[in-house]
Amino acid sequence: MKLFDVYPLFDINIVKGEGCRVWDDKGTEYLDLYGGHAVISIGHCHPHYTNKITAQLGKLGFYSNSVINTLQTELAGRLGKASGYEDYQLFLINSGAEANENALKLASFANGRTRILSAEKAFHGRTSLAVEATANPNIIAPVNANGHVTYLPLNDLDAWRDELSKGDVCACIIECIQGVGGIRMADKEFAQGLAEACRENGTVLIADEIQCGYGRSGRFFAHQWLDIRPDIITAAKGIGNGFPMGAVLISPDFAPKYGQLGTTFGGNHLACAAAISVLDVIESENLVDNAHATGEYLMDKLRELQQQECHITEVRGRGLMIGIELDMPHKAVREALLRNEHVFTGCAGTGTLRLLPPLCFTKDMADEFIERLKRVLKQTV
Repeated sequence: MKLFDVYPLFDINIVKGEGCRVWDDKGTEYLDLYGGHAVISIGHCHPHYTNKITAQLGKLGFYSNSVINTLQTELAGRLGKASGYEDYQLFLINSGAEANENALKLASFANGRTRILSAEKAFHGRTSLAVEATANPNIIAPVNANGHVTYLPLNDLDAWRDELSKGDVCACIIECIQGVGGIRMADKEFAQGLAEACRENGTVLIADEIQCGYGRSGRFFAHQWLDIRPDIITAAKGIGNGFPMGAVLISPDFAPKYGQLGTTFGGNHLACAAAISVLDVIESENLVDNAHATGEYLMDKLRELQQQECHITEVRGRGLMIGIELDMPHKAVREALLRNEHVFTGCAGTGTLRLLPPLCFTKDMADEFIERLKRVLKQTV
């Protein structure tokens, strides 16, 4: 049986990782500034993480959600305290797409409406309703194109208010920092105005924190830079540091009825052990603060490089979620960084190099990356 092609593959077989570095089967070492699509939050193979999962596997790997799982209760308490949302309810699933799917379903249960507002260039997942809220017609199958979603420009508050005033909008879903869309950030004025308009019109505000959350922006959730309090927050990626997991944080204003949401694998014992160990490390190693400080340092260095006319036209981002806009083919730069300098990065939008390193990334590593990037930008045409 042949594997289905999911992504274009680099001819590299990664077999080992430690911290912010990975190695291929030939022993070549790579600096990882992509973290496997922002999934690696505390670093590859952190000893506390591996020990916690191994110990749990030795006791119980899985049982269904039909029995008490005290690890879920522990995780809910820890996550509530770490994020500042102790009064919210926590629903655990397996992925970011599932988190958004269930968030949109909850919103519709709450107000009985079916129309959704989403931002242009948004990415919310590949499942049925999540993919319809994703502004990419190439991945929306005809069966998913049901007319539920209106796409609007991020930060155009008047456009969002006009649609909300019609009184039929179920939910607004936004990434406060768009990842796939090119590290585009929501303005504070826009976010606060949108939150107010949602309250006035009985519309549910969903913050998609799947890529920009879990400390990546230098706050636990990226929307906390904007001083808003969404009705529903979705999380995934960094929550499990590679173990598949997603979460929906639900405002106490909602009262989901028993049976409206369900999952077989969500919040299983191994997933919870992974997620608890991630919070242990984030807190003990001050990784949210590190993401802020190191991210600011790296962006300053990139802007210095920009002044040297090195093909960089703009540097955007918060914390360790950074976009480098280039005046040359970004995929060629990404390829050269990987092949010639052994650095993993990502791409986004039409010309953005995307940096999403583990939150344990250091200033020394930032300097190392800058030197490698300089060489590539001088050589690549």
